[in-house]
Amino acid sequence: MHEMLTGGELDYLTGDYLAELTMLILGRDRAKAPERGYAKTFLRQLEQCLGLAQDKGVRIVANAGGLNPAGLADAIRALSEKLGIPANVAHVEGDDLLPRAAELGLGSPLTANAYLGAWGIVECLNSGANVVVTGRVTDASVIVGPAAAHFGWRRDDYDKLAGAVAAGHIIECGTQATGGNYAFFTEIADLTHAGFPLAEVYEDGSSVITKHAGTGGAVSVGTVTAQLLYEITGGRYANPDVTTRIDSIELSQEGPDRVRVSCVTGEAPPPDLKVSLNALGGFRNQMTFVLTGLDIDAKADLTRRQLEAALTSPPEDIQWTLGRTDHPNADTEQAASALLHVMVRDSDPNKVGRQFSNAAVELALAGYPGFHVTTPPKDGEPYGVFTPGYVPAEKVPHVAVLADGTRIDIAQATQTQPLAEAPAAALPEPLPAGPVRRAPLGILAGARSGDKGGSANVGVWVRTDEEYRWLAHALTVDALRELLPETEHLEVARYLLPKLRAVNFVIQDILGKGVAYQARFDPQAKGIGEWLRSREIDIPESLLEGK
Repeated sequence: MHEMLTGGELDYLTGDYLAELTMLILGRDRAKAPERGYAKTFLRQLEQCLGLAQDKGVRIVANAGGLNPAGLADAIRALSEKLGIPANVAHVEGDDLLPRAAELGLGSPLTANAYLGAWGIVECLNSGANVVVTGRVTDASVIVGPAAAHFGWRRDDYDKLAGAVAAGHIIECGTQATGGNYAFFTEIADLTHAGFPLAEVYEDGSSVITKHAGTGGAVSVGTVTAQLLYEITGGRYANPDVTTRIDSIELSQEGPDRVRVSCVTGEAPPPDLKVSLNALGGFRNQMTFVLTGLDIDAKADLTRRQLEAALTSPPEDIQWTLGRTDHPNADTEQAASALLHVMVRDSDPNKVGRQFSNAAVELALAGYPGFHVTTPPKDGEPYGVFTPGYVPAEKVPHVAVLADGTRIDIAQATQTQPLAEAPAAALPEPLPAGPVRRAPLGILAGARSGDKGGSANVGVWVRTDEEYRWLAHALTVDALRELLPETEHLEVARYLLPKLRAVNFVIQDILGKGVAYQARFDPQAKGIGEWLRSREIDIPESLLEGK
């Protein structure tokens, strides 16, 4: 926050504090103390920066209210009084559906929050608020709201709203748009401290993505493409105020660290709002055994048999994974070692508590040669399960609460369009046949992957039209299954995005019941894209010249 306020010109400072996992954490926080449930980090940052923002005339919009935006607004007012810095604080509420969860057919979750749009933020800003906090609005809404208020956009200015959604999607994850988590990071001169991105949004909805001068990282067509592909599906990207056509977006390098985002088209939003549902799934525990040297598979098999026999009251779920990090004839003990990981889950905390972890450690004297583990025995811990829900928008209140306490009901969209997959893009003309070479996909292609509930997406892009002509034909669903054997029995969908020279895959259920469930080695699917890039595939030699 301080860096953005001091680094250069700014009209609005926005912040996205709410991931799916964050909502679960805030839900547990609120269960302990009803006055909690908001992102306390935001309040600490504001203590250092409120005066600076006021001096510079910068207005702040953030979704840090989490499950308790009214509580955060009150805390900001108390902070303002303590600091002697006047602040006009407003908030947006209505997203919390927990009291009505059963009535709406959402079960009995720990948290139930609808994704609201930007028009409550617009109302707060139009009232003169210089700090606006919200609960669960969509990530892009904290950018759409200031743009719509600034330019006076109408509810049916779909192309303009869609352009702001695209800008919001690009900058919502901070430095992921300026070189962080970027496949071609070695091409960036200085990534020691990447600068945060900012969006210059124009009245027609187009934008330029850039960063403050003198900061590290880079803003390029590549870094922006990577972030556009993050956590999407196909050509349509639904938001409560507009459905953005991702397949319409055009990117161009306007200058150093300046990428123009243009030609974005929008459609009426869907009639239903997505709901983030988090529930306590039970309790879990885990241990990791270090297997060194020879007979790794036999050592793993012995450990499985011994531990499962020692558990007189077995947990409901026991999941074993063997990471073959060992190397033959290794010159260090670490390089000679593999890791055997066991995860247990049960609705009874006792079955995954010390009964499990003590049993694991007590194998030491009767176990495989060289037995040791990476952690001491410990109690089990609760874990959460995320599931998406959907409710008709008209059943969800959307309320702007102004600084003087005035409550303004925000109407939901009256013109809607059921969400359907965009028409499939046509395949480009294939490259002429010619000699190929077996090489890692990542020599040509970048990738970014991420989680959405229990599923994951992997967006793969290349940098020239010729490379895209090859990629679109070579990287099919069958090819992906061959390159990533873990996906063999999972449902996989592929979407072509020719204007981004990209192919996006959505892999269903690869993350089980979501991030907090920790169904796999990489529970948020952040590394799947890099795994895919490391896999070898036949690439035309004409595309590898100079690589």
